[in-house]
Amino acid sequence: MAPGGRARVRAGWALALAPLAAAALAAPAGPSPVLARVRARGAVRCGAVERPGLAQVGPDGRPGGLLVDLCRAVAVAALGAPEKVSFRLYAGPADFEAVRGQEEDVSFLTGSEIAEQELAGAVLPLAPVFVERHAVMVPGASPRRSLAELAGQGICFLVGGSAGRSLEAWFDEHHRTFLRHPYSEEGEMGDAYAVQRCHALAGEATSLAALRLAPGVRELRSRILPEPLAAFPLLATTGTGDGRWAALVAWTVDTLVAGERAETRWIPGGAGAMPVPGQALGLDPGWQRRVLEAVGDYRALFDRNLGQGSPLRLEPGPSAGLSRGGLLLAPALD
Repeated sequence: MAPGGRARVRAGWALALAPLAAAALAAPAGPSPVLARVRARGAVRCGAVERPGLAQVGPDGRPGGLLVDLCRAVAVAALGAPEKVSFRLYAGPADFEAVRGQEEDVSFLTGSEIAEQELAGAVLPLAPVFVERHAVMVPGASPRRSLAELAGQGICFLVGGSAGRSLEAWFDEHHRTFLRHPYSEEGEMGDAYAVQRCHALAGEATSLAALRLAPGVRELRSRILPEPLAAFPLLATTGTGDGRWAALVAWTVDTLVAGERAETRWIPGGAGAMPVPGQALGLDPGWQRRVLEAVGDYRALFDRNLGQGSPLRLEPGPSAGLSRGGLLLAPALD
């Protein structure tokens, strides 16, 4: 195997196994208090920062997206029904108080969000559920096909944003320069790009994909360069007080990721890719098959919320399984 392939396998296994180790260390004996609380309430409470295709308010006024579907998968495991969820969109520091107070059942967070909100002691980081990336968008007619070809070009970015820092870091690391077009408001930045006051625009790939759906007064069509400025995972997290609930959430996510694998005469796939007895988690037999039947496997979730089955039409990239060139990997029977 080539060195790059070995590195990708190691990275995939690190993403897969770290949450299971953390959950195992925190798992107490006996039934899950959070599972009991969820069943008494009749709903799973989840939350995340708003991001296109991941967690956003839909046309019907209700949250939708990949992360909301993951919350529904947990609801199927815990309550037998995908609709029994309550999803909060975190818009400011006050919204994170429920996370800090161990009131949320599942939160989907980045490392920066955990650090900025000082949540490291309040949450247990579990399975990576999506790999977001900082990227650059250019007009569809632009001759530029790589980041290196943007040297000397004007690039719009938000002042103080993490994408702007990644942009500076990439050009510094590669000993190139660009013309800085900083903006303090996202709407103003998008308008400037739409009339080509800058040659490119930096941001999170999901936000760029949403922005290209609104071409502006000049009907500018755009494409996102495949080369990332940086990449970082969104993690499923739970409170630190109930490791058995953490294990339930982690195994649910792993069921969706491993469930992509097709069953053959040589290897098990689908719900049998990594059997987890329901009794160990306080669930009934067949819970994994019910989850996959109710919401689909991870590949289906990605496609309908972010991929070719959605308006955003993003390529999965690092959010694909290892066999498809990505980094998401779950334990499975070998």
